[in-house]
Amino acid sequence: MKRSEDLRRLLESIDRKSYPAYKSAQGAYDFGEFTLSIDHVQGDPFASPSKVSITVSHAKAGYPAAYFDRPWKKTALEDYLVRQFGREISQFNFKAKGSGKSGLIAISNPGPEILSRTACDCTDTGITARFEVGFPANGRTINSGELIRILFDFLPKCVRSVFFYRSRSPKEVQAVIHLAEDQQAIREELKRLNLVSFVADGAILARESGVSSRPMKNCVPFLSPETLKVTLELPHKGTLTGMGIKEGITLIVGGGYHGKSTLLKALELGVYNHIAGDGREYVITDDTAMKLRAEDGRSINNVDISLFINDLPNKKDTHSFSTADASGSTSQAAAVIEGWEAGSRAFLIDEDTSATNFMLRDELMQQIISRDKEPITPFIERARDLFEKAGISTVMVAGSSGAYFYIADTIIQMDCYRPFDITRRTKEACACFGEDPTANAPGFKLPAPGRKLLNPSGSSDSRPNRRDGHSGRGDFGGRGSGQPAPGGRGFGRDDRIKTKVHGKDSLQVGREQVELRFVEQLIHSEQTAALAQMVRYCVEKQLFARYSVKQIADLLASQIERGGLPSISDSSYAAMGLCMPRRQEIFACLNRYRG
Repeated sequence: MKRSEDLRRLLESIDRKSYPAYKSAQGAYDFGEFTLSIDHVQGDPFASPSKVSITVSHAKAGYPAAYFDRPWKKTALEDYLVRQFGREISQFNFKAKGSGKSGLIAISNPGPEILSRTACDCTDTGITARFEVGFPANGRTINSGELIRILFDFLPKCVRSVFFYRSRSPKEVQAVIHLAEDQQAIREELKRLNLVSFVADGAILARESGVSSRPMKNCVPFLSPETLKVTLELPHKGTLTGMGIKEGITLIVGGGYHGKSTLLKALELGVYNHIAGDGREYVITDDTAMKLRAEDGRSINNVDISLFINDLPNKKDTHSFSTADASGSTSQAAAVIEGWEAGSRAFLIDEDTSATNFMLRDELMQQIISRDKEPITPFIERARDLFEKAGISTVMVAGSSGAYFYIADTIIQMDCYRPFDITRRTKEACACFGEDPTANAPGFKLPAPGRKLLNPSGSSDSRPNRRDGHSGRGDFGGRGSGQPAPGGRGFGRDDRIKTKVHGKDSLQVGREQVELRFVEQLIHSEQTAALAQMVRYCVEKQLFARYSVKQIADLLASQIERGGLPSISDSSYAAMGLCMPRRQEIFACLNRYRG
Protein backbone atom coordinates (compact mmCIF):
# COMPACT_ATOMS: atom_id res chain seq x y z
CA MET A 1 0.00 0.00 0.00
CA LYS A 2 1.22 3.48 -0.84
CA ARG A 3 1.82 6.12 1.84
CA SER A 4 -0.05 9.38 2.24
CA GLU A 5 3.07 11.32 1.19
CA ASP A 6 3.04 9.42 -2.12
CA LEU A 7 -0.45 10.81 -2.72
CA ARG A 8 0.64 14.33 -1.79
CA ARG A 9 3.55 14.21 -4.23
CA LEU A 10 1.34 12.80 -6.96
CA LEU A 11 -1.25 15.54 -6.51
CA GLU A 12 1.43 18.23 -6.54
CA SER A 13 2.85 16.79 -9.77
CA ILE A 14 -0.47 16.94 -11.64
CA ASP A 15 -1.45 20.44 -10.52
CA ARG A 16 -2.76 22.57 -13.42
CA LYS A 17 -2.92 19.57 -15.74
CA SER A 18 -6.14 18.59 -17.53
CA TYR A 19 -8.79 17.04 -15.30
CA PRO A 20 -8.40 13.38 -16.44
CA ALA A 21 -4.96 13.33 -14.79
CA TYR A 22 -6.78 13.01 -11.44
CA LYS A 23 -7.48 9.36 -12.35
CA SER A 24 -3.85 8.53 -11.61
CA ALA A 25 -4.66 9.10 -7.92
CA GLN A 26 -6.96 6.07 -7.69
CA GLY A 27 -5.82 3.54 -5.12
CA ALA A 28 -5.34 3.05 -1.38
CA TYR A 29 -3.07 5.17 0.86
CA ASP A 30 -1.90 4.72 4.43
CA PHE A 31 -2.52 7.86 6.50
CA GLY A 32 -1.28 6.26 9.72
CA GLU A 33 -4.50 6.60 11.71
CA PHE A 34 -6.65 5.43 8.81
CA THR A 35 -6.53 4.18 5.24
CA LEU A 36 -7.83 6.41 2.47
CA SER A 37 -9.06 4.80 -0.74
CA ILE A 38 -9.87 6.79 -3.88
CA ASP A 39 -12.25 4.33 -5.53
CA HIS A 40 -13.55 6.28 -8.52
CA VAL A 41 -12.59 9.64 -9.99
CA GLN A 42 -15.19 11.77 -11.71
CA GLY A 43 -14.75 12.55 -15.41
CA ASP A 44 -14.86 16.33 -14.99
CA PRO A 45 -15.71 18.84 -12.22
CA PHE A 46 -19.35 19.00 -13.33
CA ALA A 47 -19.93 15.22 -13.25
CA SER A 48 -21.03 13.12 -10.27
CA PRO A 49 -18.45 13.55 -7.47
CA SER A 50 -15.57 11.14 -6.93
CA LYS A 51 -16.12 8.12 -4.65
CA VAL A 52 -13.83 7.95 -1.64
CA SER A 53 -13.69 5.71 1.43
CA ILE A 54 -11.77 5.59 4.69
CA THR A 55 -11.10 2.58 6.90
CA VAL A 56 -10.13 2.69 10.56
CA SER A 57 -9.05 -0.52 12.28
CA HIS A 58 -10.88 -1.50 15.46
CA ALA A 59 -7.59 -1.26 17.37
CA LYS A 60 -7.44 2.45 16.51
CA ALA A 61 -11.18 3.20 16.49
CA GLY A 62 -11.65 1.73 19.96
CA TYR A 63 -15.44 1.23 19.88
CA PRO A 64 -16.39 -1.59 22.31
CA ALA A 65 -16.98 -4.92 20.56
CA ALA A 66 -20.23 -5.27 22.53
CA TYR A 67 -21.61 -2.33 20.52
CA PHE A 68 -21.61 -4.24 17.22
CA ASP A 69 -21.88 -7.93 18.18
CA ARG A 70 -25.56 -8.20 17.12
CA PRO A 71 -27.11 -7.08 13.81
CA TRP A 72 -29.44 -4.51 15.39
CA LYS A 73 -26.62 -2.94 17.44
CA LYS A 74 -24.26 -2.97 14.46
CA THR A 75 -26.84 -1.19 12.29
CA ALA A 76 -27.53 1.36 15.04
CA LEU A 77 -23.80 2.11 15.50
CA GLU A 78 -23.24 2.45 11.74
CA ASP A 79 -26.24 4.76 11.46
CA TYR A 80 -24.93 6.90 14.32
CA LEU A 81 -21.49 7.18 12.71
CA VAL A 82 -22.98 8.18 9.34
CA ARG A 83 -25.01 10.95 10.98
CA GLN A 84 -22.06 12.24 13.00
CA PHE A 85 -19.66 12.11 10.06
CA GLY A 86 -22.23 13.94 7.93
CA ARG A 87 -22.40 16.74 10.50
CA GLU A 88 -18.62 17.02 10.70
CA ILE A 89 -17.93 17.14 6.97
CA SER A 90 -20.76 19.63 6.41
CA GLN A 91 -18.51 22.25 8.08
CA PHE A 92 -16.04 21.85 5.24
CA ASN A 93 -18.48 21.42 2.37
CA PHE A 94 -17.39 23.69 -0.52
CA LYS A 95 -14.69 25.30 1.65
CA ALA A 96 -12.28 24.20 -1.09
CA LYS A 97 -13.06 26.37 -4.11
CA GLY A 98 -13.36 25.67 -7.80
CA SER A 99 -15.72 24.97 -10.68
CA GLY A 100 -18.80 22.75 -10.70
CA LYS A 101 -18.85 20.32 -7.77
CA SER A 102 -15.34 21.27 -6.65
CA GLY A 103 -15.07 21.11 -2.86
CA LEU A 104 -18.25 19.12 -2.26
CA ILE A 105 -17.94 16.59 0.60
CA ALA A 106 -21.05 14.50 1.27
CA ILE A 107 -22.20 11.21 2.74
CA SER A 108 -25.59 9.51 2.87
CA ASN A 109 -28.30 11.71 4.41
CA PRO A 110 -30.52 9.48 6.60
CA GLY A 111 -34.07 10.24 7.64
CA PRO A 112 -35.37 9.35 11.12
CA GLU A 113 -35.37 5.63 10.29
CA ILE A 114 -32.34 3.51 11.20
CA LEU A 115 -31.32 1.49 8.14
CA SER A 116 -28.41 -0.69 7.07
CA ARG A 117 -26.33 1.34 4.58
CA THR A 118 -23.18 0.85 2.57
CA ALA A 119 -22.17 4.39 3.65
CA CYS A 120 -20.74 2.83 6.82
CA ASP A 121 -19.77 -0.76 7.43
CA CYS A 122 -18.51 -2.12 10.72
CA THR A 123 -16.70 -5.35 9.82
CA ASP A 124 -14.67 -7.84 11.83
CA THR A 125 -11.50 -5.84 11.17
CA GLY A 126 -12.57 -2.21 11.23
CA ILE A 127 -14.97 0.56 10.29
CA THR A 128 -15.28 1.72 6.68
CA ALA A 129 -17.08 4.92 5.64
CA ARG A 130 -17.91 5.64 1.98
CA PHE A 131 -18.63 9.17 0.77
CA GLU A 132 -18.26 11.62 -2.12
CA VAL A 133 -15.71 14.35 -2.78
CA GLY A 134 -15.79 16.86 -5.62
CA PHE A 135 -12.19 17.01 -6.82
CA PRO A 136 -11.40 20.73 -7.30
CA ALA A 137 -10.61 22.34 -10.61
CA ASN A 138 -10.52 25.77 -12.22
CA GLY A 139 -12.58 25.21 -15.31
CA ARG A 140 -11.30 21.78 -16.34
CA THR A 141 -7.79 22.40 -15.03
CA ILE A 142 -6.75 20.54 -11.87
CA ASN A 143 -6.44 22.56 -8.67
CA SER A 144 -4.67 19.93 -6.56
CA GLY A 145 -3.82 22.38 -3.79
CA GLU A 146 -7.49 22.52 -2.83
CA LEU A 147 -7.80 18.70 -2.92
CA ILE A 148 -4.75 18.46 -0.66
CA ARG A 149 -6.60 20.73 1.82
CA ILE A 150 -9.57 18.36 1.74
CA LEU A 151 -7.66 15.09 2.07
CA PHE A 152 -4.86 16.19 4.40
CA ASP A 153 -6.54 18.86 6.55
CA PHE A 154 -10.36 18.65 6.55
CA LEU A 155 -10.76 14.87 6.32
CA PRO A 156 -8.35 13.79 9.11
CA LYS A 157 -10.08 16.18 11.53
CA CYS A 158 -13.46 14.64 10.74
CA VAL A 159 -12.16 11.07 10.97
CA ARG A 160 -10.59 11.67 14.39
CA SER A 161 -13.73 13.39 15.66
CA VAL A 162 -16.15 10.63 14.65
CA PHE A 163 -14.44 7.28 14.20
CA PHE A 164 -12.21 7.39 17.27
CA TYR A 165 -14.25 6.40 20.30
CA ARG A 166 -12.09 8.51 22.59
CA SER A 167 -13.36 11.62 20.76
CA ARG A 168 -17.03 10.82 21.35
CA SER A 169 -19.19 11.12 24.44
CA PRO A 170 -19.36 7.57 25.86
CA LYS A 171 -22.86 8.25 27.24
CA GLU A 172 -24.09 9.44 23.84
CA VAL A 173 -22.83 6.32 22.06
CA GLN A 174 -24.13 4.08 24.83
CA ALA A 175 -27.58 5.66 24.54
CA VAL A 176 -27.69 4.74 20.84
CA ILE A 177 -26.89 1.10 21.58
CA HIS A 178 -29.28 0.94 24.54
CA LEU A 179 -32.13 2.26 22.39
CA ALA A 180 -31.37 -0.40 19.75
CA GLU A 181 -31.47 -3.11 22.42
CA ASP A 182 -34.76 -1.80 23.80
CA GLN A 183 -36.30 -1.67 20.32
CA GLN A 184 -35.19 -5.24 19.65
CA ALA A 185 -36.67 -6.30 23.00
CA ILE A 186 -40.03 -4.81 21.98
CA ARG A 187 -39.91 -6.72 18.69
CA GLU A 188 -39.35 -9.94 20.59
CA GLU A 189 -42.21 -9.06 22.94
CA LEU A 190 -44.56 -8.59 19.96
CA LYS A 191 -44.07 -12.25 19.08
CA ARG A 192 -44.43 -13.45 22.66
CA LEU A 193 -47.60 -11.43 23.28
CA ASN A 194 -49.13 -12.11 19.82
CA LEU A 195 -49.16 -8.43 18.90
CA VAL A 196 -48.96 -6.79 15.49
CA SER A 197 -47.75 -3.48 16.88
CA PHE A 198 -46.93 -1.51 20.01
CA VAL A 199 -47.41 2.26 20.37
CA ALA A 200 -45.82 3.72 23.50
CA ASP A 201 -47.61 6.19 25.72
CA GLY A 202 -46.17 9.64 25.09
CA ALA A 203 -45.28 8.91 21.46
CA ILE A 204 -45.58 11.83 19.03
CA LEU A 205 -47.14 10.45 15.86
CA ALA A 206 -48.00 13.56 13.83
CA ARG A 207 -45.37 15.18 11.58
CA GLU A 208 -44.80 18.87 10.87
CA SER A 209 -46.28 18.51 7.39
CA GLY A 210 -46.86 16.01 4.63
CA VAL A 211 -43.33 16.56 3.33
CA SER A 212 -41.52 16.73 6.68
CA SER A 213 -40.41 13.84 8.88
CA ARG A 214 -39.90 16.06 11.93
CA PRO A 215 -42.34 15.63 14.85
CA MET A 216 -45.13 18.18 15.09
CA LYS A 217 -44.68 20.73 17.86
CA ASN A 218 -47.42 20.97 20.51
CA CYS A 219 -48.89 17.69 19.25
CA VAL A 220 -51.19 15.58 21.44
CA PRO A 221 -49.03 12.79 22.93
CA PHE A 222 -50.35 9.27 22.40
CA LEU A 223 -52.15 7.66 25.35
CA SER A 224 -53.34 4.07 25.24
CA PRO A 225 -56.89 3.07 26.24
CA GLU A 226 -56.80 1.08 29.47
CA THR A 227 -58.35 -1.98 27.80
CA LEU A 228 -55.53 -2.16 25.23
CA LYS A 229 -52.69 -1.11 27.51
CA VAL A 230 -49.61 -3.33 27.61
CA THR A 231 -46.73 -3.00 30.06
CA LEU A 232 -43.25 -4.01 28.92
CA GLU A 233 -40.03 -4.36 30.91
CA LEU A 234 -37.14 -3.25 28.71
CA PRO A 235 -33.46 -3.89 29.47
CA HIS A 236 -32.54 -0.18 29.65
CA LYS A 237 -35.71 1.94 29.46
CA GLY A 238 -37.28 -0.14 32.20
CA THR A 239 -41.07 -0.11 32.47
CA LEU A 240 -42.82 1.15 29.33
CA THR A 241 -46.58 1.24 28.79
CA GLY A 242 -48.47 1.65 25.55
CA MET A 243 -51.15 0.29 23.28
CA GLY A 244 -50.77 -3.24 22.00
CA ILE A 245 -52.57 -4.02 18.73
CA LYS A 246 -53.43 -7.70 18.87
CA GLU A 247 -53.17 -10.16 16.03
CA GLY A 248 -56.44 -10.58 14.15
CA ILE A 249 -58.55 -7.88 12.53
CA THR A 250 -58.24 -4.35 13.92
CA LEU A 251 -60.34 -1.45 12.72
CA ILE A 252 -59.31 2.20 13.19
CA VAL A 253 -62.30 4.55 12.86
CA GLY A 254 -63.28 8.12 13.70
CA GLY A 255 -64.17 11.43 12.13
CA GLY A 256 -62.06 13.13 9.50
CA TYR A 257 -58.84 14.82 10.71
CA HIS A 258 -58.95 13.02 14.08
CA GLY A 259 -55.76 11.00 13.57
CA LYS A 260 -56.77 7.72 11.88
CA SER A 261 -54.32 7.92 8.99
CA THR A 262 -51.65 9.44 11.25
CA LEU A 263 -51.80 6.35 13.46
CA LEU A 264 -51.72 4.00 10.47
CA LYS A 265 -48.74 5.87 8.99
CA ALA A 266 -46.85 5.48 12.27
CA LEU A 267 -47.66 1.76 12.26
CA GLU A 268 -46.47 1.25 8.66
CA LEU A 269 -43.16 3.01 9.40
CA GLY A 270 -42.86 1.10 12.68
CA VAL A 271 -41.38 -1.76 10.66
CA TYR A 272 -38.18 0.30 10.97
CA ASN A 273 -36.45 1.44 14.15
CA HIS A 274 -36.31 5.23 14.65
CA ILE A 275 -33.71 7.52 16.22
CA ALA A 276 -34.17 9.10 19.64
CA GLY A 277 -36.14 12.33 19.51
CA ASP A 278 -38.23 11.31 16.50
CA GLY A 279 -41.28 10.74 18.71
CA ARG A 280 -41.86 7.28 17.22
CA GLU A 281 -38.79 5.51 18.59
CA TYR A 282 -41.06 3.25 20.65
CA VAL A 283 -43.65 2.66 17.92
CA ILE A 284 -42.76 -0.86 16.82
CA THR A 285 -44.61 -2.94 14.21
CA ASP A 286 -44.06 -6.53 13.07
CA ASP A 287 -41.24 -6.06 10.57
CA THR A 288 -43.04 -8.10 7.89
CA ALA A 289 -46.15 -5.86 7.90
CA MET A 290 -47.09 -4.65 4.42
CA LYS A 291 -49.14 -1.64 3.32
CA LEU A 292 -51.80 -2.63 0.77
CA ARG A 293 -53.40 -0.18 -1.64
CA ALA A 294 -54.96 0.03 -5.09
CA GLU A 295 -52.50 0.78 -7.86
CA ASP A 296 -54.17 1.50 -11.18
CA GLY A 297 -51.93 0.79 -14.17
CA ARG A 298 -49.38 -1.48 -12.49
CA SER A 299 -48.22 -4.67 -14.14
CA ILE A 300 -49.26 -8.05 -12.74
CA ASN A 301 -47.24 -11.10 -13.75
CA ASN A 302 -48.60 -14.65 -13.44
CA VAL A 303 -50.41 -14.14 -10.12
CA ASP A 304 -53.21 -16.44 -8.92
CA ILE A 305 -55.89 -13.90 -7.90
CA SER A 306 -58.72 -16.46 -7.92
CA LEU A 307 -59.12 -16.01 -4.17
CA PHE A 308 -60.70 -12.65 -5.02
CA ILE A 309 -61.57 -12.62 -8.73
CA ASN A 310 -63.19 -15.39 -10.79
CA ASP A 311 -65.43 -16.00 -13.80
CA LEU A 312 -64.42 -12.94 -15.76
CA PRO A 313 -66.72 -12.21 -18.75
CA ASN A 314 -63.74 -12.45 -21.12
CA LYS A 315 -62.93 -15.93 -19.70
CA LYS A 316 -59.42 -14.84 -18.74
CA ASP A 317 -57.77 -17.29 -16.35
CA THR A 318 -57.41 -15.71 -12.92
CA HIS A 319 -55.37 -18.66 -11.61
CA SER A 320 -52.48 -17.33 -13.73
CA PHE A 321 -53.36 -13.69 -14.23
CA SER A 322 -51.15 -11.20 -16.07
CA THR A 323 -51.82 -7.68 -17.26
CA ALA A 324 -49.75 -4.64 -18.15
CA ASP A 325 -52.46 -2.24 -16.95
CA ALA A 326 -54.23 -3.45 -13.82
CA SER A 327 -57.40 -1.92 -12.39
CA GLY A 328 -57.60 -0.87 -8.77
CA SER A 329 -59.33 -4.09 -7.69
CA THR A 330 -57.04 -6.48 -9.58
CA SER A 331 -53.92 -4.63 -8.40
CA GLN A 332 -55.04 -4.89 -4.77
CA ALA A 333 -55.98 -8.55 -5.17
CA ALA A 334 -52.53 -9.27 -6.62
CA ALA A 335 -50.88 -7.31 -3.79
CA VAL A 336 -52.55 -9.55 -1.19
CA ILE A 337 -51.22 -12.69 -2.85
CA GLU A 338 -47.78 -11.17 -3.40
CA GLY A 339 -47.69 -10.09 0.27
CA TRP A 340 -48.51 -13.62 1.37
CA GLU A 341 -45.72 -14.96 -0.86
CA ALA A 342 -43.31 -12.44 0.71
CA GLY A 343 -44.06 -13.79 4.18
CA SER A 344 -46.03 -10.84 5.52
CA ARG A 345 -47.80 -11.49 8.82
CA ALA A 346 -49.91 -8.32 8.73
CA PHE A 347 -51.62 -6.12 6.14
CA LEU A 348 -52.09 -2.39 6.74
CA ILE A 349 -54.93 -0.83 4.75
CA ASP A 350 -56.38 2.67 4.43
CA GLU A 351 -59.88 2.77 2.98
CA ASP A 352 -59.03 6.06 1.22
CA THR A 353 -56.37 4.41 -0.99
CA SER A 354 -58.26 1.18 -1.64
CA ALA A 355 -60.53 0.08 -4.48
CA THR A 356 -64.08 0.29 -3.13
CA ASN A 357 -65.37 -2.72 -5.10
CA PHE A 358 -62.44 -4.80 -3.81
CA MET A 359 -63.08 -3.92 -0.17
CA LEU A 360 -66.85 -4.60 0.11
CA ARG A 361 -70.31 -4.77 -1.49
CA ASP A 362 -73.20 -3.41 0.55
CA GLU A 363 -76.47 -5.28 1.07
CA LEU A 364 -78.47 -3.31 -1.48
CA MET A 365 -75.83 -3.81 -4.17
CA GLN A 366 -75.86 -7.55 -3.49
CA GLN A 367 -79.63 -7.59 -3.95
CA ILE A 368 -79.50 -5.70 -7.22
CA ILE A 369 -76.37 -7.43 -8.66
CA SER A 370 -76.45 -11.08 -7.66
CA ARG A 371 -73.32 -12.92 -6.58
CA ASP A 372 -73.19 -15.03 -9.76
CA LYS A 373 -72.96 -11.81 -11.81
CA GLU A 374 -70.12 -10.30 -9.74
CA PRO A 375 -66.64 -11.78 -10.33
CA ILE A 376 -65.09 -10.07 -7.30
CA THR A 377 -65.10 -11.64 -3.84
CA PRO A 378 -64.41 -8.59 -1.64
CA PHE A 379 -61.65 -8.44 0.95
CA ILE A 380 -64.22 -8.29 3.76
CA GLU A 381 -65.14 -11.90 2.97
CA ARG A 382 -61.49 -13.02 3.02
CA ALA A 383 -59.98 -11.13 5.96
CA ARG A 384 -61.08 -13.64 8.61
CA ASP A 385 -59.75 -16.64 6.69
CA LEU A 386 -56.52 -14.80 5.90
CA PHE A 387 -55.94 -14.57 9.64
CA GLU A 388 -57.19 -17.98 10.75
CA LYS A 389 -55.82 -20.03 7.81
CA ALA A 390 -52.84 -18.01 6.59
CA GLY A 391 -51.77 -16.24 9.81
CA ILE A 392 -52.08 -12.75 8.32
CA SER A 393 -53.60 -10.02 10.48
CA THR A 394 -55.30 -6.89 9.13
CA VAL A 395 -55.14 -3.36 10.52
CA MET A 396 -57.49 -1.11 8.57
CA VAL A 397 -58.58 2.52 8.63
CA ALA A 398 -62.29 2.87 7.82
CA GLY A 399 -64.43 5.98 7.68
CA SER A 400 -67.39 5.46 5.36
CA SER A 401 -68.76 1.95 5.92
CA GLY A 402 -69.61 0.04 9.07
CA ALA A 403 -69.56 -3.37 7.38
CA TYR A 404 -66.13 -4.22 8.78
CA PHE A 405 -67.44 -3.79 12.34
CA TYR A 406 -68.90 -7.30 12.07
CA ILE A 407 -65.58 -9.05 11.47
CA ALA A 408 -63.26 -6.85 13.56
CA ASP A 409 -61.67 -8.27 16.73
CA THR A 410 -60.65 -4.81 17.95
CA ILE A 411 -62.16 -1.44 17.08
CA ILE A 412 -60.21 1.73 17.92
CA GLN A 413 -61.84 5.14 17.61
CA MET A 414 -59.53 8.12 17.14
CA ASP A 415 -61.01 11.26 18.71
CA CYS A 416 -58.85 14.40 18.64
CA TYR A 417 -55.77 12.17 18.27
CA ARG A 418 -56.77 10.12 21.32
CA PRO A 419 -57.50 6.39 20.86
CA PHE A 420 -60.56 4.81 22.49
CA ASP A 421 -61.46 1.13 22.55
CA ILE A 422 -65.08 0.95 21.31
CA THR A 423 -65.10 -2.77 20.50
CA ARG A 424 -67.73 -3.81 23.04
CA ARG A 425 -70.36 -1.18 22.33
CA THR A 426 -69.85 -1.49 18.58
CA LYS A 427 -70.40 -5.26 18.72
CA GLU A 428 -73.60 -4.67 20.70
CA ALA A 429 -74.78 -2.29 17.99
CA CYS A 430 -73.93 -4.85 15.29
CA ALA A 431 -76.08 -7.47 17.05
CA CYS A 432 -79.09 -5.17 16.81
CA PHE A 433 -78.42 -3.82 13.34
CA GLY A 434 -78.46 -6.77 10.96
CA GLU A 435 -76.80 -9.86 9.53
CA ASP A 436 -73.04 -10.34 9.21
CA PRO A 437 -72.24 -9.43 5.55
CA THR A 438 -69.65 -12.23 5.34
CA ALA A 439 -72.06 -15.03 6.28
CA ASN A 440 -72.10 -16.53 2.78
CA ALA A 441 -68.43 -16.12 1.84
CA PRO A 442 -67.17 -18.68 -0.71
CA GLY A 443 -64.52 -21.29 0.08
CA PHE A 444 -60.95 -20.20 0.90
CA LYS A 445 -57.95 -21.67 -0.93
CA LEU A 446 -54.47 -20.17 -1.11
CA PRO A 447 -52.52 -20.34 -4.38
CA ALA A 448 -49.90 -23.00 -5.01
CA PRO A 449 -46.35 -21.86 -4.10
CA GLY A 450 -43.50 -21.50 -6.56
CA ARG A 451 -44.80 -18.75 -8.85
CA LYS A 452 -42.40 -17.72 -11.62
CA LEU A 453 -42.43 -14.49 -13.59
CA LEU A 454 -43.27 -14.80 -17.28
CA ASN A 455 -41.64 -12.76 -20.03
CA PRO A 456 -43.91 -10.66 -22.27
CA SER A 457 -44.34 -13.57 -24.71
CA GLY A 458 -45.90 -15.64 -21.92
CA SER A 459 -43.06 -18.08 -21.17
CA SER A 460 -40.84 -18.21 -18.10
CA ASP A 461 -37.67 -17.95 -20.23
CA SER A 462 -36.63 -14.32 -19.75
CA ARG A 463 -33.02 -14.68 -20.87
CA PRO A 464 -31.82 -11.61 -22.78
CA ASN A 465 -30.31 -11.92 -26.23
CA ARG A 466 -26.52 -12.24 -26.18
CA ARG A 467 -24.06 -11.02 -28.73
CA ASP A 468 -21.51 -13.58 -27.48
CA GLY A 469 -23.95 -16.51 -27.26
CA HIS A 470 -22.93 -17.19 -23.66
CA SER A 471 -25.55 -19.26 -21.80
CA GLY A 472 -24.73 -17.92 -18.36
CA ARG A 473 -24.73 -21.40 -16.76
CA GLY A 474 -21.19 -20.93 -15.50
CA ASP A 475 -22.40 -18.18 -13.17
CA PHE A 476 -23.81 -20.75 -10.74
CA GLY A 477 -22.50 -23.75 -8.88
CA GLY A 478 -24.17 -26.21 -11.23
CA ARG A 479 -27.73 -26.49 -12.44
CA GLY A 480 -30.30 -26.46 -9.68
CA SER A 481 -27.73 -25.81 -6.99
CA GLY A 482 -29.64 -22.71 -5.94
CA GLN A 483 -26.50 -20.81 -4.99
CA PRO A 484 -24.51 -18.39 -7.14
CA ALA A 485 -20.89 -19.39 -7.63
CA PRO A 486 -18.21 -16.77 -7.05
CA GLY A 487 -16.60 -15.19 -10.03
CA GLY A 488 -17.72 -13.69 -13.33
CA ARG A 489 -21.12 -12.33 -14.11
CA GLY A 490 -21.26 -13.88 -17.57
CA PHE A 491 -21.51 -10.49 -19.31
CA GLY A 492 -18.60 -8.64 -20.87
CA ARG A 493 -18.08 -4.98 -20.00
CA ASP A 494 -19.80 -3.96 -23.25
CA ASP A 495 -22.87 -5.92 -22.18
CA ARG A 496 -23.15 -4.35 -18.72
CA ILE A 497 -26.70 -3.31 -17.98
CA LYS A 498 -27.03 0.27 -16.82
CA THR A 499 -29.27 1.36 -13.95
CA LYS A 500 -30.89 4.66 -13.05
CA VAL A 501 -32.82 5.76 -9.97
CA HIS A 502 -35.45 8.49 -9.82
CA GLY A 503 -35.69 9.17 -6.09
CA LYS A 504 -37.98 6.72 -4.29
CA ASP A 505 -40.51 6.66 -7.11
CA SER A 506 -38.95 4.52 -9.81
CA LEU A 507 -35.85 2.83 -11.15
CA GLN A 508 -34.63 1.81 -14.55
CA VAL A 509 -32.69 -1.32 -15.48
CA GLY A 510 -31.61 -1.27 -19.10
CA ARG A 511 -34.66 0.04 -20.93
CA GLU A 512 -37.18 -1.25 -18.41
CA GLN A 513 -38.62 1.20 -15.89
CA VAL A 514 -40.07 -0.08 -12.62
CA GLU A 515 -42.67 2.14 -10.96
CA LEU A 516 -42.46 2.11 -7.15
CA ARG A 517 -44.24 5.30 -6.09
CA PHE A 518 -47.09 3.32 -4.51
CA VAL A 519 -44.76 1.04 -2.55
CA GLU A 520 -45.25 3.27 0.47
CA GLN A 521 -42.87 1.59 2.92
CA LEU A 522 -39.95 2.29 0.61
CA ILE A 523 -38.55 5.34 2.37
CA HIS A 524 -35.14 6.26 0.92
CA SER A 525 -33.74 6.62 -2.59
CA GLU A 526 -30.77 4.47 -1.55
CA GLN A 527 -33.18 1.57 -1.03
CA THR A 528 -34.39 2.14 -4.59
CA ALA A 529 -30.77 2.15 -5.78
CA ALA A 530 -30.21 -1.20 -4.06
CA LEU A 531 -33.33 -2.61 -5.72
CA ALA A 532 -32.04 -1.45 -9.11
CA GLN A 533 -28.80 -3.34 -8.50
CA MET A 534 -30.76 -6.43 -7.43
CA VAL A 535 -32.86 -6.43 -10.60
CA ARG A 536 -29.74 -5.89 -12.72
CA TYR A 537 -28.06 -8.79 -10.89
CA CYS A 538 -31.09 -11.02 -11.57
CA VAL A 539 -31.08 -10.17 -15.27
CA GLU A 540 -27.34 -10.69 -15.70
CA LYS A 541 -27.44 -13.95 -13.72
CA GLN A 542 -30.59 -15.03 -15.60
CA LEU A 543 -32.45 -15.78 -12.36
CA PHE A 544 -35.88 -14.86 -13.74
CA ALA A 545 -35.68 -17.69 -16.28
CA ARG A 546 -34.85 -20.38 -13.75
CA TYR A 547 -36.31 -19.58 -10.35
CA SER A 548 -39.56 -18.63 -8.66
CA VAL A 549 -39.96 -15.17 -7.14
CA LYS A 550 -39.45 -16.59 -3.67
CA GLN A 551 -36.33 -18.48 -4.73
CA ILE A 552 -34.91 -15.33 -6.32
CA ALA A 553 -35.51 -13.36 -3.11
CA ASP A 554 -33.84 -16.15 -1.13
CA LEU A 555 -30.84 -16.17 -3.48
CA LEU A 556 -30.45 -12.40 -3.18
CA ALA A 557 -30.69 -12.59 0.62
CA SER A 558 -28.10 -15.38 0.72
CA GLN A 559 -25.70 -13.47 -1.53
CA ILE A 560 -26.07 -10.24 0.48
CA GLU A 561 -25.63 -12.10 3.77
CA ARG A 562 -22.32 -13.51 2.50
CA GLY A 563 -20.92 -10.45 0.77
CA GLY A 564 -23.08 -7.48 1.73
CA LEU A 565 -24.84 -5.17 -0.71
CA PRO A 566 -21.62 -4.55 -2.68
CA SER A 567 -21.67 -8.21 -3.76
CA ILE A 568 -24.74 -7.62 -5.97
CA SER A 569 -23.47 -4.31 -7.40
CA ASP A 570 -21.83 -3.92 -10.79
CA SER A 571 -18.88 -1.92 -9.43
CA SER A 572 -17.29 -0.96 -6.13
CA TYR A 573 -18.26 2.69 -6.48
CA ALA A 574 -21.87 1.84 -7.47
CA ALA A 575 -22.13 0.06 -4.09
CA MET A 576 -21.44 3.26 -2.15
CA GLY A 577 -24.95 4.71 -2.07
CA LEU A 578 -27.05 1.66 -1.23
CA CYS A 579 -29.43 0.97 1.62
CA MET A 580 -31.00 -2.40 2.42
CA PRO A 581 -34.72 -2.69 1.63
CA ARG A 582 -36.98 -5.16 3.39
CA ARG A 583 -37.93 -8.50 1.84
CA GLN A 584 -41.42 -7.08 1.18
CA GLU A 585 -40.03 -4.26 -0.97
CA ILE A 586 -37.73 -6.68 -2.82
CA PHE A 587 -40.78 -8.78 -3.73
CA ALA A 588 -42.70 -5.64 -4.72
CA CYS A 589 -39.91 -4.56 -7.06
CA LEU A 590 -39.48 -7.98 -8.66
CA ASN A 591 -43.23 -8.26 -9.18
CA ARG A 592 -43.36 -4.88 -10.95
CA TYR A 593 -40.46 -5.58 -13.28
CA ARG A 594 -41.89 -5.92 -16.79
CA GLY A 595 -38.80 -7.34 -18.49
